[in-house]
Amino acid sequence: MVDIRQTLSYAKYLRSLGWVVERTGEISYFIKKFPLLGSLLKIQRPDEIRMDTISKLCRKHGVFQIIIEPKNDLDAKYLISSGFKLAKDTYLPSKTLLIDLTESKEDILKKFKKDARQAIRKGSGLNIKEYSTPDEIRIFREGWKKSVKLNRFVPSTEQLIKLKKSFPQSYSLFLASHNIVGRIIGGVIFTTSSHERSNYITYYWQAFTNNEGRTTLSQYSLLWQGILWAKKNGYKIFDFEGIYDPRFPNRSWKGFTHFKHSFGGNEVEYPGCYTKLRLPR
Repeated sequence: MVDIRQTLSYAKYLRSLGWVVERTGEISYFIKKFPLLGSLLKIQRPDEIRMDTISKLCRKHGVFQIIIEPKNDLDAKYLISSGFKLAKDTYLPSKTLLIDLTESKEDILKKFKKDARQAIRKGSGLNIKEYSTPDEIRIFREGWKKSVKLNRFVPSTEQLIKLKKSFPQSYSLFLASHNIVGRIIGGVIFTTSSHERSNYITYYWQAFTNNEGRTTLSQYSLLWQGILWAKKNGYKIFDFEGIYDPRFPNRSWKGFTHFKHSFGGNEVEYPGCYTKLRLPR
């Protein structure tokens, strides 16, 4: 499976945010330049780790730190042998849940916990709307901002519009649920690895709810609609994009991990994040 971070759509998105993207042999290398310091090189879930290419890019861009998040333990061992160290935190979720979308809708639903199935039935009358144009995404973002605490990060409208442009049409989906007066009470973004080698993965990218949304359990219905949308569009795997991992503990992840586990799925672990400092030449 090709991770979404190694697709052309994601490379386009990172470029729109100011990253330099070098793509060699269908592997994306992301470079962020910092005044005076040099550059940071980030490689996320590549199919292959190519040290010769990494060395060339380090010299070309004056890299002072390399960050690699490998796909498997074999690549992690290779990084350790090459002088990399395991970081305490990760940039990408180190553990996730996957649902097989090739099964029938009935079989997928059958594997959900009873509470999740009940929540989906309870929320069947919610008004759920798709947001796709720049003006609609601006409204979506305003609803997001009003739904969460002030200290929670919310992407800017510009970032969200760029995300939609990078994953156009059926490669992303912005959904929001509303109360009876039309106010947004919850929202979710799904993205897909649109690359032909990706096995067609849909990702549960970002989500939010306010107090009313949590009371009405709107996120269950939103997620279920995303699963149905992914299945309808021919995607074969649904990735929940992160659950709590005791190897890299973040207590704030425990709540939504319980929520995600109610949808079943198979757990998948990744090795973590490996870093190496170097003196630019």
